[in-house]
This record gives sequence, structure tokens and C-alpha cells, in this order.
Amino acid sequence: MATLHLDNLSWAPPDTHGQPWQLADIELRVEPGEFVGLIGANGSGKTSLLRCAYRFNRPDSGTVRLGGADIWAQSPRWAAQRIAVMLQEFPQEFGLTVSDVVAMGRTPHQSWFDGDSAADLALIDATLRQVGLGGFAETSFASLSGGEKQRVLLARTLVQQPQLLILDEPTNHLDPRYQLALLQHLRQARLSILASFHDLNLAAAFCDRLYVLERGVIVASGTPAEVLTEQRLEQVFGIRALVDRHPLAHHPRITWISPA
Repeated sequence: MATLHLDNLSWAPPDTHGQPWQLADIELRVEPGEFVGLIGANGSGKTSLLRCAYRFNRPDSGTVRLGGADIWAQSPRWAAQRIAVMLQEFPQEFGLTVSDVVAMGRTPHQSWFDGDSAADLALIDATLRQVGLGGFAETSFASLSGGEKQRVLLARTLVQQPQLLILDEPTNHLDPRYQLALLQHLRQARLSILASFHDLNLAAAFCDRLYVLERGVIVASGTPAEVLTEQRLEQVFGIRALVDRHPLAHHPRITWISPA
């Protein structure tokens, strides 16, 4: 595990199509083993910020450092060996089995003509069992449910053995059972994690700290209790909310109030 540090980062898309904002003066840290959430309204820049963090969008200014090393001064292979990414979309299947998809996570650690070693295969098998998919190795990825596919993609990131895991809306398209199961697996992995969330109650329950993004600027950061206040939620999302303490835990609970 390593510290991720975005320092004074700014970025604007090459063609804004009328987009009125850019990422500006971003200061963000994820400490080793910390689960950090990124929240904000649609279009606030969450995905763009994550892309800067995993070496897809090159910042116009500022730095992205992992373990003290500027990721843009390193090779793509160096980054792939240390940063794993789970996006919202499922990969194209092309007849792949579950084992085939998970094995992709070992690619950054292999030479061009290497196949999966005995150690790789043992790691893939152990990781599938870890995410509750033991016995699914030869199952067609295309035949799985959405929740099962997400667990396969989680297994792929885990066999990559990264120092940092970045997730863009990891619970999209999942029912409540699989949302909770996926986030519990992530907590148990004890990786450094940066993830964007739409569901603020899930972010409150599982994240150590939150950053709030509004029109490309971080407007708040802190623990869920510090960040998820009624005043701030109305400011950022434009809708009133009741915030109290979850009756079975110590994190905030958000109840949205429908406009009259």
C-alpha cells in the first residue's frame, strides 16, 4: 500500500463543448489502507478527477504521486503494476470465462510471451473463492448476473496486487445485497481505495473520509460526519435532507426530503 497525493492539480478537457468548469487546485490524499470517497452532483467532475489519478487524463498542472513517485514520470506498466481500476462498464466478453477475465489482472506483472504460471493460477483460484465465486472459473462471464460480474471484476483487481484501487461508481446496477457485499469485500481487502459514489448512505457507511466536488473544485473534506451535513447537502445537491445517526451504527444516515 502507498499514499496517493494529488497536489494542486488542474485539468480541463481539450474540447469543453460548453462545459463551464475545469478541475482546479485539487488537493487530495489517500493514506495507506484508507477508504476515501468522492461525492458530488452529476457533472461535478468526479470521473475526470479519477482519470487523472489513474494516469488517463494528464493534468495541465500539479502532480499525482503514488508513494512519493510522480506517476506521469513513470511508464504505463509501472502504473499498471501499482494501480488497479474498476469502472462502471463491464468489459466486452468475446467468449471469455470467469478465469480468463480475472487472469487479465496478472498481465502487468508478466512479460509479453508469458502465460499464467502455477503461482498465478493458484492466486486466481484463491481470489475467486475469496469473493464467493469458487467453482465459477470455467463459467462464461457473459452468463453471470450483474452482481456476479462485479465480483469477477473485483477479483481481477485483487489478483493485480495493487497498492491503490480506484473505483468509479462501483455499486451502480447492483441490488442492495450485492452493493453491501461488494463494499464489504473492498473493506476486507485493506487496500488504499479512492471511489466515487452516488449513494451517500453507502459512502457514509464504508468510507473513512470523503471529498466533496462541486463544478471541478473540492468544497469540503473530512469524515462522513463532518462532511454530510444538511446545509452542505442542500448546497451541493440542491435538495433538502434530514441527517441523523444510523440506529445500528455510528455513521450519518441521510433521508432526502421531496420538494413540496
